[in-house]
This record gives sequence, C-alpha cells and structure tokens, in this order.
Amino acid sequence: MPQAQVAMTVRDGADDAKVIDIDGEITAFCEGVMMDAYTQADQPGTKAIVLNFGGLQYMNSGGIGLLVTMLIRAQRKGHRLAAYGLTEHYRQIFSLTRLDEAIGLYDDEAAAIAGS
Repeated sequence: MPQAQVAMTVRDGADDAKVIDIDGEITAFCEGVMMDAYTQADQPGTKAIVLNFGGLQYMNSGGIGLLVTMLIRAQRKGHRLAAYGLTEHYRQIFSLTRLDEAIGLYDDEAAAIAGS
C-alpha cells in the first residue's frame, strides 16, 4: 500500500483553538496521519480546530472524503472547523463540493481562529 505523502503538525492557537499545519498531499492514503492529527487537536477545552493548508501540494477526492470524516467528528464533539491557506483552485473545489458551507474559509490564521 502506498505511504502517505503528508505531514501534519498540531499546535496551540489563540482562544482555545488548535491549528493543524498541513504539508504535502491529502489523499485517501493519509487517513491515519489526518485522524492522528485530529485526535491530538481534540483536547479538553478546544473550541475550534483550524486547518492550515499553506503547505498543501495536492488534494484529490479521497482527501475531500477524509475532510468530510474530520468534519463529522468535529461536529459530534462540538468543535468549529475552519481553514485558511487554500489556493483559489482549492477554494473553488470547496465551493463546488459545498464544503465551504460547513468549514469556514478564511484569509489568515487570526481570522480563522476568530471565526470572522
């Protein structure tokens, strides 16, 4: 089985938010890495999980599916899911798939954490 071509680092953001920095490709092969990152971010007191797509090199339909899985987990835990750093191409994909209606898209980390 092919290996995941992505690294995800979880760090503290402001205002009870956790930020997941994504570097590489999001495909079905990164399920373990993505869900491990979500588990690290899912800490008591966390209100928002922010995905930093600044290092994203590629994402396919399998990766979109994993984002939906993460979104469902976040909603069940009461976490707000937000994202920033998407290129215009991926912003269009989020719009076409309507993911932008469930995951807030922002221009920078501060706006994503603030939710505005």
